[in-house]
Amino acid sequence: MTKIISSPNCGNSPKMEFLKEFNIAFAKGDLAFISDSVTDDIVWNIIGNKKIEGKERFAVELEKMKSKKVSELVLEQILSHGKEGAANGIMKMQDGKEYAFSEFYVFQVAKGTKIKSMTSYVIGVS
Repeated sequence: MTKIISSPNCGNSPKMEFLKEFNIAFAKGDLAFISDSVTDDIVWNIIGNKKIEGKERFAVELEKMKSKKVSELVLEQILSHGKEGAANGIMKMQDGKEYAFSEFYVFQVAKGTKIKSMTSYVIGVS
């Protein structure tokens, strides 16, 4: 079971709450939620690693990541404004490794929750 620690108060911001749930779904490996949350032409740029284009390739990449189990997700900050959002925190893996991450999101439309692009920065910290 993945422990979730979330500092941000998403208050009355549905988009911030969505980003919180989206990051929790990543940590828990909830591929259905993640796939339903992105557009068919999603672009995921993992800085220094790879760029994934299209929902089908996105789903394949998620499936590969599913084997890496997260024991704890610490969400330190979530932001949203118009068509953009961001989140950062720490992922602690079951194998003892820790990663700091920052994610930047662009939504399909300002009022929606379908993600059109993601840019991820991930740094090993232990």
